Amino acid sequence: MTEHFYWIWAIFFIIPFISIIRRYLRKRNMQNSSKSSEQYHEMQFKTNSSKIETPRQNLLEPEPEPKHETKDMQVFEVLNHGAGNFEKIQEITGIKHDELVSILEDLEKRGMMKVEEKSGLLGSKIELYPTKKGIKEYYS
Repeated sequence: MTEHFYWIWAIFFIIPFISIIRRYLRKRNMQNSSKSSEQYHEMQFKTNSSKIETPRQNLLEPEPEPKHETKDMQVFEVLNHGAGNFEKIQEITGIKHDELVSILEDLEKRGMMKVEEKSGLLGSKIELYPTKKGIKEYYS
């Protein structure tokens, strides 16, 4: 009965052997590509002064959103990108504590964000979320 299962042992030896061969070939290609990449960088920085290419704008890609200049919109942008607590927002925007508190209170009064207080094992946790009204106002 064990004579018929030699192919199983072959599979257990072939799969690791194939991965070793792939790793070896990848390493070998990396060594060869480092020489060609040096030549590529040399050719890339040699410029022809008579032919200067201007960058073309891809029409399929959307234009980057304009940066909002007001601090409340900067805070809402950070909030909209996933910073859900006070410390993260303060770290990213660099706004002082008192000013950030007043901005967050203003955003909450205007209905652009909601505040949820969650209780956990380590105490209460306050999370900030943008509302649909706030997202509409932000993108308009």
